[in-house]
Amino acid sequence: MNSKLAYTPRTSAQIAEAIVGDIPEGAYVNLGIGLPMMIANCLPSDREIIIQSENGILGMGPLAQGDEVDSELVNAGKQNVTLLPGGSIFHHGDSFSMIRGGHLDICVLGAFQVSSSGDLANWRTLDRDAIPAVGGAMDLARGAKQVFVMMEHRTKRGESKLVERCSYPLTGVGVVNRIYTDLATLEVTPHGLRVLHRVDGLTHSELENISQLNLMET
Repeated sequence: MNSKLAYTPRTSAQIAEAIVGDIPEGAYVNLGIGLPMMIANCLPSDREIIIQSENGILGMGPLAQGDEVDSELVNAGKQNVTLLPGGSIFHHGDSFSMIRGGHLDICVLGAFQVSSSGDLANWRTLDRDAIPAVGGAMDLARGAKQVFVMMEHRTKRGESKLVERCSYPLTGVGVVNRIYTDLATLEVTPHGLRVLHRVDGLTHSELENISQLNLMET
């Protein structure tokens, strides 16, 4: 990180904790492959948040460690996970009936790009060497009552992942409600993106410059 920066970006764990803080008690939540899977390890023991996995789990717990590892109990990203008391395992088709039937309160997905109007692109880039894989993302983006995005604010080349219009193939149109990055938390509104939080030391104008977008202040 550049030592001249007046701000410190959030770690992935800090982004996950910020998302958990905004999830209502008793919510049914799906975690997308990638960064969102960290959220399962950040759930407070004194709160009830029910994690669903599209491969057929409800009541998923943190990632499995040591003797907890069961090779037949994995999440959608093929990571070994635990099952909380009262949790259940069911058919893949039943899981997607749950998703498509609108029974999930929140889905947390990663993204390559999110537009100022809430369009989501997270399954394919323009890299010909990358293997496109949409998985259940389109079903989740449309089926969940709210979609939160967890991602780095910029690409490895320093380009903003927040854009006026997505240049990558879309996963869903106008589906994103909130965006959580290492620099800020933003809400999608009918008038554009509103900044709900930014890291200490980062000014609003700096965030706009990094994002290359006009952003509304809270």
